[in-house]
Amino acid sequence: MAEADGAEDRKPQSDEAHSAFTPPPGMEPDALDEDQPTSEFARPAGAEPVQPEPGGSAFATPATYSAAHSPPAYTPGQDFHVVQLKESPWQDRMRTMLRMPVDVRPVPDLVHRPSESGPAVGRVLDLTLRIGELLLAGGEGAEDVEAAMFAVTRSYGLDRCEPTVTFTLLSITHQPSLVDHPVSANRTVRRRGTDYNRLSAVYRLVDDISAPEIDVSLEEAYRRLAEIRRNRHPYPGWMLTASAGLLAGAASTLVGGGVLVFIAAALGAVLGDRLAWLCAGRGLPEFYQFVVAAMPPAAIGVALNMTAIDVKASAVITGGLFALLPGRALVAAVQDGLTGFYITASARLLEVMYLFIGIIMGVLVVLYVGLQFDASPRPEEVLEIQQRPLIQIAASMVLVFTFAILLQQERSTVLIVTLNGGVAWVTFGALHYAGHIPPVPSTAIAAGLVGLFGQLFSRYRFASALPYVTAAIGPLLPGSATYYGLLLIAENRLNEGLASLVNAAAIALAIAIGVNLGSETSRLFMRIPGAASAAKRRAAKRTRGF
Repeated sequence: MAEADGAEDRKPQSDEAHSAFTPPPGMEPDALDEDQPTSEFARPAGAEPVQPEPGGSAFATPATYSAAHSPPAYTPGQDFHVVQLKESPWQDRMRTMLRMPVDVRPVPDLVHRPSESGPAVGRVLDLTLRIGELLLAGGEGAEDVEAAMFAVTRSYGLDRCEPTVTFTLLSITHQPSLVDHPVSANRTVRRRGTDYNRLSAVYRLVDDISAPEIDVSLEEAYRRLAEIRRNRHPYPGWMLTASAGLLAGAASTLVGGGVLVFIAAALGAVLGDRLAWLCAGRGLPEFYQFVVAAMPPAAIGVALNMTAIDVKASAVITGGLFALLPGRALVAAVQDGLTGFYITASARLLEVMYLFIGIIMGVLVVLYVGLQFDASPRPEEVLEIQQRPLIQIAASMVLVFTFAILLQQERSTVLIVTLNGGVAWVTFGALHYAGHIPPVPSTAIAAGLVGLFGQLFSRYRFASALPYVTAAIGPLLPGSATYYGLLLIAENRLNEGLASLVNAAAIALAIAIGVNLGSETSRLFMRIPGAASAAKRRAAKRTRGF
């Protein structure tokens, strides 16, 4: 049996070593006529016969191979430089290798010693998917989720892994070798929520798994992941509701409201938040939750406009819009699009569009009802923002502070992101109000600083950049432009209203692009200690007409 297997493994002898006109069975070579034609490839007389190759697989180690003089484990292909990233953060190392083809990636450095039978492939892939699920559900960008998944698999010794992230589906494929069957697994994100405290905990887990000086076994990683899932939110429910009211009140002060407007906007946001929680408990989709949450601030604003009280009623509705605009989802959508994840970016943008339409429907229903009761809002009042630098700076910082609490951030990051938001508003005010620069470029520059500082803070702590960025863009959200467009549409001035909504969309895109550009700027110019100069994240080249 062994001889038969050995015969099957042997390669056939080369055809060049034989004549094409070998004699048939039973005929002696001497019986051939001298004029019989022969092959020009026949072996000449006196030549040594070709020895057959030794038996064995084609993938066996060559006879000329020597372990003492073996070639390097990683031989880069053409246009790929040797990457030395051992001292750089795991986020940069994983992003760099994800942009490389599989066959030119460096051999993984084993952070955790596998068992004698090798790494538990199924458990490693399952742990990787569970970690990626928590990151994607928390609002992290697709590229950062893939980098974290890639870091986990390489830390446990799995080479040739390809993670794939879309809007609701995560999958990973591991191919042990060129001749073994690949192993694939996937996981679906059923529910998404905003909890940056949990997001930071997952990042710390991935950082510990990737650190060679910390030994995190699979059992320990599963135990810590279960604790992260069971952890309660850092803030109680009543504090979240109060933060929503303070956010709306601070936003109304930011656009020119007084004390009465602050109280009215806070009351409307609290009522909207409670109604949205009631709808969520009844199982209504998120679209209808936004419709319901937008109605109480709009109703209070219309009611104040119908009274004889001299207040800026439009600021009440604008403050309520600041508390509802989906800035977090918009930033993540644009970030995925700019980094090449177009399917995920399209799905996120579609989600933003649905939520935005829900806000529009809730406000427009109330405005139409108010017009039937002879409410006379003045659209121009929305754009008449009184410049009060000190009060507006304080209001912007209160807005960012409460926004950070709503995002369930860790207490250690709330103060930093509040300062980052204050810097963003000061930059915007200096450019737009003092420098008379249009709002779109002013917003983009201010958001760029938010992204730059947020990325620096996150790299200093080896954590996600979202807790340092998302809340800081709160004062820059286009609440005034959105309400101005809705009010014009309610008064049947469609062209002007649509133009204002387009302006609001342009400001929102400027925020998202500015944040992403600031983050990429920090990666482009900041040197990484211990990393080679060629260790850069390769990007796709510009498409030239095809």
